[in-house]
Formats: sequence, C-alpha cells, structure tokens
Amino acid sequence: MLLKEITEICDLLDDRDASGEAVAGLFASFDLPPVHVEMIQGQKGKTDVVRIVIPGGHGKLQGGKAPTLGILGTLGGLGARPALLGLVSDADGAIVALAAGLKLARMKQKGDQCPGDVMVATHICPAAPTIAHDPVPMMGSPVGIFEQITAEITPEMEAILSVDTTKGNRVINHHGFAISPSVKEGWILRISEDLLRIMEWVTGDFPTVFPITMQDITPYGNDVYHINSIMQPSVVTDAPVVGVAITTRSAVPGCGTGANMPLGLEGAARFCVEVAKVFGLGTCRFYDEAEFSRLKKLYGPMDRLRHREG
Repeated sequence: MLLKEITEICDLLDDRDASGEAVAGLFASFDLPPVHVEMIQGQKGKTDVVRIVIPGGHGKLQGGKAPTLGILGTLGGLGARPALLGLVSDADGAIVALAAGLKLARMKQKGDQCPGDVMVATHICPAAPTIAHDPVPMMGSPVGIFEQITAEITPEMEAILSVDTTKGNRVINHHGFAISPSVKEGWILRISEDLLRIMEWVTGDFPTVFPITMQDITPYGNDVYHINSIMQPSVVTDAPVVGVAITTRSAVPGCGTGANMPLGLEGAARFCVEVAKVFGLGTCRFYDEAEFSRLKKLYGPMDRLRHREG
C-alpha cells in the first residue's frame, strides 16, 4: 500500500516554493546515488527537472544485465499560481512517479531490492500557465515540452511508464487509472498482456485501457489534436512507452484544484511499483520483439511520425 507515500509527496509538492531541491532532500536519507536536479528556464518561467535512481540488485549500475525501467511523471505543472491556489489535477503524474520512487527506495532500505535499476523522473513547477483545450482547459508548461522530456529521459531507460492525469476528455470514462497500448518508434503496438495481468492483480478488477490515436504519438506543436502529453515521451526515445493515465468518469480540467484523488493515485503508484519488481526479471514485456521486427520488415519504419516539423 502506498497511501503513506502519496500523502507525503502531496504534502511536499503542495507548496508555492516546491522545488527540485526539496524533492532531493526527501530522498537524501536513502542509500541512493545523488538525485539529479536541473533547473530549466523557459519563456514563461522555470522548472526543476529531477531524476532519482534506485539501483537494482542485478542492474546495470552494479555491472549486471537486468533491464532498466523508467517511470516518468508527465505534466505541465504542479500549480497554476497566482491564478489558482494549491495542487492542480495536472500534478497527478509527478505525485504518482515520486510516490513510486519513494516506495522503491524504502523497499531497498529494508532489503527488498528490485532486480533492475529504476529511474524516476519528473519536473517540479508550482507556477505554470494554463492553455485552452476542448472539452476543458489543460495546464501548460513554462518550458518547451521537448526540452523538459529530453532532460527527464536517459538512454539507460529500456522501457518507460509515462504517468499523466488524463481527465480532460470524453473517451475514457473510468474512475482510477488506465493504461495505453505500447508505443515504439512511431508504431502503436498491441497492449502488453503482462501489463494487463499486473493491472488485474493491483486493482482486483478487469483491466482498463484508454484509446490513443496516431495524432497522440506525433509531436506537440504540429496543430493537430492530442488527448494530452502522456505519449509525448515516445517522440524522443526509442524505448517502448506505455501511458499510465489517472482517469475520472467526468471531464476534469488539468488546472482544476482539489481534484487529486488519493485512491486512484495510490493504485497507479502501486501498479508502477509492481511493474518495477518484475521488469528486471524479464517477465514483463512491453512489446513482442519478433512481431515488431516483422511489422518493420513488412511495412517499413514509422519514424517520420516523430518529426517535429509542423
């Protein structure tokens, strides 16, 4: 159970002075590599990118061969100050990713170390702009999304869970969280059976999958509709990306306050932790490598979908 971690992270981030250094301080008591904090300045403000590494028992950092999982908290900002006070709905991605990282750090401290390394990354921005979006407004970011995501992702990440609030739409009407099909190199692939199984165990319910379209895996700024930024990490990495969407039955704006629902956040964070436990064992595949190779052989590459030119 991760309700303790969710509460701690919410308390830390619900602060007009929230910063990457504050996050680094929370993880300083654990036996981990130093937390990477990088301030990025944009035209509309600044944000702190943070990366936390939880070494695995047989991970690459220890000279082992277990694969490395990335958990990204994808968002525009934690808050919309000074227009709105407190955490906004858009903060969900950062909350879940950091809570999962905190739980994994505590597990390692108690001797339960994942096989592979886990890298948790997000950005900390308590004052971000809002942008118009149908059916409800979304949060913007003080910096360009590609600069932000490029700073969060590292080449060591061999698969990525991109966690983002995905409430401002009418295509997924479910209270809790949902996952996407796997996306790799411009291809929308079949949904991972392993991830569906983990979701069933975590929720005790049927798995919930949210739909994505070709538009969603193209870069922001090309003047086409995107459900939100949840799949944007797939534009800048060759690693397979799966979206973990925090969802609601009704449309909730990303800039809405009082909308961070602890049980949905806890379930999503627990899902990320369970994936981390087995990904390093090689028993959780994000995609079928043989089928992906056949698709490319039959139909060629789809990298052109990731070009940033509008």
